[in-house]
Amino acid sequence: MPLTKDEIRSLLSDIENERVERTLSTDNTKKMSEAICSFANDIRNTKKPGYFLIGADDNGNLDGQMFTDEQLRSYAGLRNSGTILPPPAMMVYKESFPEGEVAVIEVQPSEDTPIRYKGVIWIRIGARKAEANTEEERILTEKGQVHSSSFDGRPCREASIDDIDVELFKNEYLPKAVSPATLAKDKRTPIQQMASLRLFDTRFNCPTNAGLLLLGHDPQYFIPGAYIQYVKFAGTNRATKVLKENRFKGNLISMLKELEYFIKYSIESKRPEFVSVLREEPRINYPWEAIRELAMNAVMHRAYNGNNSPIKFYEYSDRIEIDNPGNLYGKVNLENFPNETDYRNPNIAEIMLNLGYVNRFGSGVNTVSTLLEENKSNPAEFLLGDYTTFKVVVQNADVIEKGTDVTVKAPAVILNSTESGTNVTNNVTNGMKRNNSGTTAEQSGTMSGTIRNNDDSLDNIQDLVLNQIRKDKRISIKQLSKMFNKTRASMFRIIEKLKADGRLRRVGSLKSGTWEVIE
Repeated sequence: MPLTKDEIRSLLSDIENERVERTLSTDNTKKMSEAICSFANDIRNTKKPGYFLIGADDNGNLDGQMFTDEQLRSYAGLRNSGTILPPPAMMVYKESFPEGEVAVIEVQPSEDTPIRYKGVIWIRIGARKAEANTEEERILTEKGQVHSSSFDGRPCREASIDDIDVELFKNEYLPKAVSPATLAKDKRTPIQQMASLRLFDTRFNCPTNAGLLLLGHDPQYFIPGAYIQYVKFAGTNRATKVLKENRFKGNLISMLKELEYFIKYSIESKRPEFVSVLREEPRINYPWEAIRELAMNAVMHRAYNGNNSPIKFYEYSDRIEIDNPGNLYGKVNLENFPNETDYRNPNIAEIMLNLGYVNRFGSGVNTVSTLLEENKSNPAEFLLGDYTTFKVVVQNADVIEKGTDVTVKAPAVILNSTESGTNVTNNVTNGMKRNNSGTTAEQSGTMSGTIRNNDDSLDNIQDLVLNQIRKDKRISIKQLSKMFNKTRASMFRIIEKLKADGRLRRVGSLKSGTWEVIE
């Protein structure tokens, strides 16, 4: 729960201590990030949150600052920026006083310690904030081992240091995970260094599951399903001829390099498309960056625990399907996907960010949507009806299908069931359904959450939507969906239709921009 006014007043009047830091600067993200890191590490194990107060001086006096929603969002975005690893739990809010406003960054103590900001561990003892020394880092490492709850952070007690490629760790991963300045004065053994990065458990003298996946000589011996099965079929279903087959195995460092190279040079293809007598444009089947993003997300979010099924990467003549064990996790559900973020494998997520396969947390689906839209492809379809698996389908933009309406720009979330090995939708949120051959066909008739372009009610709801946007130019798709009792994908279709008809446009980004009604 956010602090009350009286509680904030008390923190402002108190001296700075291990749970409170204040600043007048509203844009010093380095200072904020170091404070977030130190509060999350909770070196004294107080098990209480820390508070970074913006808009107050060292004596707790406010200086009349006013904070916009955009500023608060930027402070909250520090969590998923990729510079604080693993991301801690935190809230951002503001409170108004006669002397001005104060923004509060509330940071919960983390169990996945040590937390690093740009490869450096920051701690706070009393009013002192500093880099952790070797002994303090050991304390944080042991604290994190005791509290580790995710599968990737648990010890693999069947393995030993002999199952780890130590040279690979020292040469490939360590320089990317820890700052050069810290490494220059680091005199610890490789085992101690791996332990501080949650790759080795010193209690049982064995690697963690994340350590095995990242550095193991043969990770699949201990985690059999930790590989990717690629199959290319000649037609639109698995009964057709297999044209190519591959298995991406080994540790993450070698496997992800091979996977990225394969997607870039074996998946994407281009052909010239004549626009006029004098001009032609390249036609791309799949933008490789989009497929890469989906494949990397599958590796990062799959359920490794107790599941021997590989990630299935199947390419058909008309689409690509990526299917990985484990559906939505934690705080993420059908209502808030893809806008909410949670991590089944926080250590693997950190590894992939350090290796450069993830740019920042929580942006994967939006990145894919943008890349597909720029390529004039259909949006990705996320088939989430089976709670045991997460499946995404991307249509081949080079396959021209008669009668297909490709005006939808939002990712579709589809609840699917399986019948005789084919996908049949129970609820189609983007006005399309998949037929038994795996291709898309225009939905006929009425169905919950769909709107037909030839339906007179479409004009009515478009006018109502425009009226709401005139009243609130910052209204979100989610708010409009609730207001008109529509699924988010259906509302996306309405918005896209208004934009295509020249009645509406977006000014600025999806997060911080505004709507403009064109009269």
